[in-house]
Amino acid sequence: MRCTLCPRRCAVDRSAGTGFCGAGDSMRVARAMLHFGEEPPISGTRGSGAVFFTGCSLRCVFCQNSTISAPGAAHGRTFTETGFIEVLDGLVRAGAHNINLVTPTHFAYPIARALEKYRPPVPVVWNSGGYESVETLRMLEGLVDVFLPDFKYAEAALAERLSSAPDYPETALAALREMRRQQPENILDADGILQKGVLIRHLILPGHTKNSVAALELLHREFPDTPVSLMAQYTPMGRVCTDDRFADLRRPITARERNKVLDVMLALDMPGYYQSRKSAGDALIPDFTQFDGKDS
Repeated sequence: MRCTLCPRRCAVDRSAGTGFCGAGDSMRVARAMLHFGEEPPISGTRGSGAVFFTGCSLRCVFCQNSTISAPGAAHGRTFTETGFIEVLDGLVRAGAHNINLVTPTHFAYPIARALEKYRPPVPVVWNSGGYESVETLRMLEGLVDVFLPDFKYAEAALAERLSSAPDYPETALAALREMRRQQPENILDADGILQKGVLIRHLILPGHTKNSVAALELLHREFPDTPVSLMAQYTPMGRVCTDDRFADLRRPITARERNKVLDVMLALDMPGYYQSRKSAGDALIPDFTQFDGKDS
């Protein structure tokens, strides 16, 4: 089958090779864990049942998970549908507030098949970079309770430079509209855990507050009632640290940069969450060697 799951539509036969995402036709998972580093309505007190997939359709040069997202990433294990369901059920039994599928787009087909057979008794979260095909999202309708997408770029030139995706702004906006159509209302339980809805993330990048301000203004205009998580955790990682073309990104954001963007969010009276710069660093990055080895 020729793959058109993500907006790149590279049409690779993944049974014979790998697509732009670096993935073949078998689902690969690098880690499954109770994760406490997400937003309060996702992590709660018991943790989010995070499942980190190997590969990605974006290739952001600053990716904090580059050891599992880059083409040829070493970490991860191939899972059958049955094995994957067992992983999800294990997270539920461990007390997870939700099943949090992290960077799942390139495995949408096997994920959808698994969720049609096993519906977790907790919300299913689709945690993605926001670069999604509307057709793929429609395939997931009824299977995903919470969408947790990024909206990384309002500037096409920056999206091309840092993620090789010049069509990111319009593509991500179309995806967000579809997510909101499927989940038009944010519903929290008595403990403040998101049961249904959409929560949009935006990461402030050093030297690019103009992009962040434009992104917030776009989100406010398009989705005024949808909460936004403004992230200040940027830490130089991935290709930024090895490729001199991105040397300008080899620093955390400054207090001035963070406050400039936050002031815009507050002035627009946008609902949501915002981080302290103390969130920067690698403390929240999981050990991705858990599933290295024998396939399941």
